[in-house]
Amino acid sequence: MRILVAGGAGFIGSHLCEALLARGDAVTVADNFLTGRRANLAHLLDRPAFRLLEHDVTQPLDVAVDQIYHLASPASPVGYAAHPIETHLVNSIGTYHLLELARRHGAAFLLTSTSEAYGDPLEHPQRESYFGNVNPIGPRSCYDESKRFAESLTMEYVRQFAHNARIVRLFNTYGPRMDPVDGRVVPNFIAQALRGEPLTVYGDGSQTRSFCYVSDIVRGLLAAMDTPGTAGQVFNLGNPDERTILDFARHVLRAVGRDLPITFLPGRQDDPTRRCPDITRARTQLGWQPVVTLDEGLPPTIAYFRSELGIEAPHGAGTR
Repeated sequence: MRILVAGGAGFIGSHLCEALLARGDAVTVADNFLTGRRANLAHLLDRPAFRLLEHDVTQPLDVAVDQIYHLASPASPVGYAAHPIETHLVNSIGTYHLLELARRHGAAFLLTSTSEAYGDPLEHPQRESYFGNVNPIGPRSCYDESKRFAESLTMEYVRQFAHNARIVRLFNTYGPRMDPVDGRVVPNFIAQALRGEPLTVYGDGSQTRSFCYVSDIVRGLLAAMDTPGTAGQVFNLGNPDERTILDFARHVLRAVGRDLPITFLPGRQDDPTRRCPDITRARTQLGWQPVVTLDEGLPPTIAYFRSELGIEAPHGAGTR
């Protein structure tokens, strides 16, 4: 199968490319490297079924394709704060061009949206039917509102053209190839712990997140695309193992083997107080649920960050 992965040089996109190649697909990546990293794809460049296009999807693109995975967008607070207009454009004009490409070729389409579409949720856990509680003019709106627009546009193609498109809302994902400086809680805590620095918590640490290992997310993306009857559907993909940020900080310290202080900084504007997916729909329709525990996912993630930061493991330490 001929597959286009827009944003394939990103953290999740590069893992998706590996999975697609492993099952025998021909994969083309389109990425402008605004926040994607060439190093994420370096080990795939010599594969005959892999092609890399340096391309901004806010510009038209025409390639022969059977499926399109749209992951092209800054996705971290640092990324979309540094590039707010580009974030708006990739999730609006970029989504339009990719949907048009899919329509011309009769290709199936998958939009990766985000749990940020729920804003600071008043419903808990969050179901796909929840409309959200989003600040449309706040500092995060370049990301959450543009993703909500991308969802709306995708659904219009389903309604107007009976297009074979679906939406997944990704919750906090972690694993190797995360950018150490992307500003999200997993890279922040791991990098600080490895450097022997205090872990910084924004707010009082009582806010919750649900952390899902990247291999589980990739399995969910493949299931959402390939399971019959998913056109026009929205699926939460995430781990319902809800943890406070303070608990997660302590978990990282145990995994790294450090005893470091935790410092508290003022909370960030519009930071959700609780976030946990209801994955009933993914379980029942896709047969999907996460299987990698935090204890299993943190060691390879920490090992990756050690390598990226040039910090050697203590003598005798294992990777589990």
